Amino acid sequence: MLVAPETTLLQLLRDCLNLKGTKEGCGKGDCGACTVLMDDRAVNSCITLAGQAAGKRITTLEGLADSELHPLQQAFVEEGAVQCGFCIPGMIMSALALLRKNPHPDRDSIRAAIAGNLCRCTGYQKVIRAIERASGAPAAPAERH
Repeated sequence: MLVAPETTLLQLLRDCLNLKGTKEGCGKGDCGACTVLMDDRAVNSCITLAGQAAGKRITTLEGLADSELHPLQQAFVEEGAVQCGFCIPGMIMSALALLRKNPHPDRDSIRAAIAGNLCRCTGYQKVIRAIERASGAPAAPAERH
């Protein structure tokens, strides 16, 4: 597919390929709502040019599940980590990149992996527990602040 040189990967996914799971948040690479995997590495698609994706394997939320939810998606549902849902595609993609690199991360590794993803509902504890669940690790008790 030919696209203009200034077309972002986000625009290509949403506008040209009609893959609406990837969200546009800030448009500056600050919020992580647009996170997708490029060759298993989490990237902000709003600041990645479509041309940079040529020849690369791009994974979006739509690519995770066929007839059943991906285990990571299921864990998000089971832990109640899906609140408004806007940040969830990016959170899941960042978590997937982590789990592919480190199938059994500790809590600090999980926090580092999702550090670039902002949740407007502040559901971070549930997100962390969901990632722990998906990794097969027993979830640590909820933290109190």
